Amino acid sequence: MMKHNHVVIMAGGIGSRFWPLSTPEYPKQFIDILGCGRTLIQLTVDRFLGVCPDTNFWVVTNCKYVDIVKQQLPMIPESHILAEPAARNTAPCIAWACWEIKKVDSKANIVVTPSDAVVMNPQEFQRVIANALAFTAYQDNTPQQNHRIVTIGIKPSRPETGYGYVETSDAVDGGIYRVKEFKEKPDLPTAQRYLEKGNYLWNAGIFVWNADTITQCLEDYKPNIAADMDKIVETGDVEHIFPQCEKISIDFAVMEPASKDGKVFTHPADFGWSDLGNWASLHDKLEKDENQNGAVGNVHLVECSNCVVHAENAKKVILQGLDGYVFSEKNGQILVCKRTEEQRIKEWSEK
Repeated sequence: MMKHNHVVIMAGGIGSRFWPLSTPEYPKQFIDILGCGRTLIQLTVDRFLGVCPDTNFWVVTNCKYVDIVKQQLPMIPESHILAEPAARNTAPCIAWACWEIKKVDSKANIVVTPSDAVVMNPQEFQRVIANALAFTAYQDNTPQQNHRIVTIGIKPSRPETGYGYVETSDAVDGGIYRVKEFKEKPDLPTAQRYLEKGNYLWNAGIFVWNADTITQCLEDYKPNIAADMDKIVETGDVEHIFPQCEKISIDFAVMEPASKDGKVFTHPADFGWSDLGNWASLHDKLEKDENQNGAVGNVHLVECSNCVVHAENAKKVILQGLDGYVFSEKNGQILVCKRTEEQRIKEWSEK
């Protein structure tokens, strides 16, 4: 039932690879990075409308971003904005949200999603999410089905080395497959082999489970984190307990051990997904001119090709003669670099 569906949005990252557009004070999930009039976190909420009631959205973010979340997502109850006093990776972040949800809805069916991805086909996205929720929903009559986790797997379009992969085995139900193994980000020859084999998917970092499943898994695999969450829910003392939590990803804490126990499944999907992790992925998603330039803002490109430009707040930008460059301006900070060197942006921005 939709009233038991909840969506948890993880919005604590700082997006350092998108400097100067994204900064620790105002990271990329709160920016209209596509130039479409909606920020990434607003687009995330938009594509879940109809999956759950407005009152069942939850956001976990750093305490310094709470006011930005309130401003951009005024429909979310203030008590559903969970402010992390320290960054402890995704396992404690997700655990805290799921413990809070279970406290108010013991039969909750939960989707956990990043705040900074892009989906080009929201209708297909909703179909996939609805399938996954039906698969994980709490079943009174069949308790053996109650501990099933679904991760959304993106059908790969290229041998990508920047994503983790999910290896699938047999199909089980309604287009959902059992997960054989999670794979770390591969080198290029390995990624090419994954693409050729055809049973490997990109790991989108979108998880679906019911409240019982995730709390039980954390109690089994990470009892220290589960004990910390029990204390937080019981005492409300997030400020002192949360920073002491083990710093670990949900992949290592739950997904890998649960997959070995046969509890993890994946739903293959093709809905135009990108994690927008860098300027190259933004270039892929922007509408491009005849010279393969993608731009946001009042930008005039003369004799330029293969560039990605983001200057939304600049009055006017004119660029001439550039081939394969990134240009970005925000609050008086300017970046100009070769697209082939963008992995060095984080290092440069910290100087």
